[in-house]
Amino acid sequence: MKYFSPMKIYTKTGDKGQTALYGGTRVSKASARVDSYGNIDELNSFIGITKSHIEDEEVLKQLKKIQFDLFTVGSEAATPVDKLMLANGKSRLPLIISDTEIEELEHWMDAFGEELEPLQYFILPGGGKSATFLHAARTICRRAERSLVFLNESEEVRPELIKYLNRLSDYLFVLARYVSKLNNEPEEYWNPNER
Repeated sequence: MKYFSPMKIYTKTGDKGQTALYGGTRVSKASARVDSYGNIDELNSFIGITKSHIEDEEVLKQLKKIQFDLFTVGSEAATPVDKLMLANGKSRLPLIISDTEIEELEHWMDAFGEELEPLQYFILPGGGKSATFLHAARTICRRAERSLVFLNESEEVRPELIKYLNRLSDYLFVLARYVSKLNNEPEEYWNPNER
């Protein structure tokens, strides 16, 4: 019988403000790359909170897939481009985001859109609990996207990662509207003429 020692959560290697990227390079925890995958991690966690306020099984299934995909995005964001390939020519990462995942988001949005009234005004973030959390997740997603764009100004980022987050923020907006409709919660509009 083999015995395994439990993995320790704390390593103490980051006590001086540095961390290791995927591939071993050590960088400051304040670096643009660490900030970018930290924002992606925050988004993933916030989607987890949002799921706890949603009952629709199909929506929950989609959000679970998105959380999985965000781990994929985050792992690549945590890997410098020169470390993406191993010495033997194989990819360091078992999965990467592709147009397939982006098109999946578009497909889901199109299906929701068929159930929704066309937009005439900006929507005030709010509604019921689940819609409100989705609107907040959308803003975190936009921050994650901005941080990847900022990283891309100094280090190469595959365009699919930025495109995925851009599409995901649109999805979260449409989903917030859809969930409001499912729960019979009225949308509030920003109409400058009604000030």
